[in-house]
Amino acid sequence: MEMSIRMIAKDLYQLHREVEKLQKRLESAPAEEKENLEQELRRLKAERERVQKILDGSKEPPPYRKPPR
Repeated sequence: MEMSIRMIAKDLYQLHREVEKLQKRLESAPAEEKENLEQELRRLKAERERVQKILDGSKEPPPYRKPPR
């Protein structure tokens, strides 16, 4: 089932906020927590990129609707 652009954008916004929150938390985290937080941050950033690509792809018109160059 295809998600609406609005739902994808909402998910992307939430991921942006989670990444920012985790980055701030990482700055003041004790050394023993930093490795786990860095792993979580990498996972969230990868998910954010994936959702961004989905959103970018859903905004492009299908190839048959693009004017010839």
